[in-house]
Amino acid sequence: MCAICGWINKNENLNDKHDTFREMLDLMSCRGKDNTGYYFGEKVLLGHKRLAIIDLEKGNQPMYYKDYIIVYNGELYNADEIKSKLLEKKYKFDTTCDTEVVLKGYAEYKERVLDMLEGIFAFCIYNRKTEEIFLARDRFGIKPLYYSNKGNDFIFSSMIKPILKSKVIKPYLSKKALGEILALGPSKKQGSGIFTGINELRSAHYLKYNKGKIEITRYWNVETKECNDTFEEAKEKVKELLTDSIKRQMVSDVPIATLLSGGLDSSLITGIVAKNKDNKLTTFSIDYEGNDKYFKKTDFTVSRDEHYIEVMSKEFNTNHKYKTITQEDVVEYLKDALHAKDYPGMTDIDSSLLWFSKEIAKEFRVILSGECADEIFGGYPWFYRKDLNDRKLFPWINNLEYRQSLLNENLQDEIDLKEIVEKEYEDTINELAEEDRNKKDKRLFYINMTHFMQGLLERKDRMTMYATLEARVPFADTKLVEYLWNLPFEYKYKENTEKYLLREAFKGVIPDEVLYRKKNPYPKTHNPKFLELVSKLLKERLENKESKMYKIFNIDKINELLESKEDDILPWYGQLMTRPQLIAYLYEFDLWLEEYNIEIEGI
Repeated sequence: MCAICGWINKNENLNDKHDTFREMLDLMSCRGKDNTGYYFGEKVLLGHKRLAIIDLEKGNQPMYYKDYIIVYNGELYNADEIKSKLLEKKYKFDTTCDTEVVLKGYAEYKERVLDMLEGIFAFCIYNRKTEEIFLARDRFGIKPLYYSNKGNDFIFSSMIKPILKSKVIKPYLSKKALGEILALGPSKKQGSGIFTGINELRSAHYLKYNKGKIEITRYWNVETKECNDTFEEAKEKVKELLTDSIKRQMVSDVPIATLLSGGLDSSLITGIVAKNKDNKLTTFSIDYEGNDKYFKKTDFTVSRDEHYIEVMSKEFNTNHKYKTITQEDVVEYLKDALHAKDYPGMTDIDSSLLWFSKEIAKEFRVILSGECADEIFGGYPWFYRKDLNDRKLFPWINNLEYRQSLLNENLQDEIDLKEIVEKEYEDTINELAEEDRNKKDKRLFYINMTHFMQGLLERKDRMTMYATLEARVPFADTKLVEYLWNLPFEYKYKENTEKYLLREAFKGVIPDEVLYRKKNPYPKTHNPKFLELVSKLLKERLENKESKMYKIFNIDKINELLESKEDDILPWYGQLMTRPQLIAYLYEFDLWLEEYNIEIEGI
């Protein structure tokens, strides 16, 4: 895993930008500390930070082949298959790393190589002869890629902050962008780079840039096809596809570990990895200080994890390591989590993952994780609870009226949060084939894939890579996703059991009490000390009457939130973010405005 960066000017020499470019790349050192590489052309600057996983000695970048230069962030899980085809065409290879496969695959097939790639990636290939820049991103947006095209300058990067460092783009928020953040947050609008002039290349898209002109193309999407597989046939196919994906993602020249929460998804991955690993598997879990005392059962969080972790660890003889984060560390890491993401995120869910990743990175640099199973197997309550899946918009975005009420009265009439959510939802649904738009299960599957899953994958990448740790997500596999898209929802939810198909497919692989455990989300803190600490931080921030918060929010309403004795706010995003997380989010928001020196339209 790595970081990539590039700066192209269609008219002017960039020789005087070398020092600035080095500073831009150094802002992403967390994503790769093993090697730093540059290509400095007259009008093109390319940079790479490497976290070495495959071919530790020969895999440094940029990498060259004829007129092509590549900087690549990712991991290819079918590199050997593509390499075999290229060997038949008389290509020779100097390394065993996937970067060279992508580079020579592009030389042979151009953009059609994307149809062949299975993995997590974001890369740039520069053609010195035609001066064309080619950027591409994996199908599910697991690896990040931002870009800006302003005047004569085109800049791309794995993170937002290097683009701001260039000074070509200022940290400026339009009122429209501000509204999108507050309406959709902590997720964001597809393709948004938050600040005016910065975009994110969407998942499953590629971009061509040449002399100021940009052409963006989508190269993959789910496609509805006839599938008449019986439930028994579907079970066998799912087992085959997921097992194959997990085995492929075990490839590494450094040791790997797995996350093990004791839930279905991480347990399946752990079980299969353990069975296919020559030596003892190390597994990791996280919990919060005080959760044993303050845990409260809810509709979403029904049980604690420790017992199920012990069952799995004993069954597969893993070297399990429990990590317990203090409330002070949860709060202290909020600032680092903000900088890892470059905009406010999932608060304690982010900060705890960042702390957890740093703990794991002391011993490992590759982990396998269970993200994406709920989105593709229908595991979330909004897939099967009528009160949730009858909602006309994104069912995980709650309390829009309350969000609106938090706005300063000067913005109440200018920013309509519900209208913003409606527009994003409509735009997303219109990407579906016409025959799928009126099917509830297709709509739910699609918006979960493009938005909720995207948000969780972004969180996973930013927090782990900020700790110099590579996270792989076997459920985000193209063949598996395409197959599940065409199965009836009745296979996935049956007998009042979410992810029924997945459970039945792996019957006998892991212990039944884990296999049939009701879904629990990623753990959150239940300790009231977290609320106490973040409330104190937000109150301290609001003592600065010059803060832009006073021009954006209704401070009286925020004070009511701070003084309330009840956690009476429904989860305002997903299943976990209630009053303590909203307070933490507002703290992050104010910190973000100040530390990024953000200018807001009309404010």
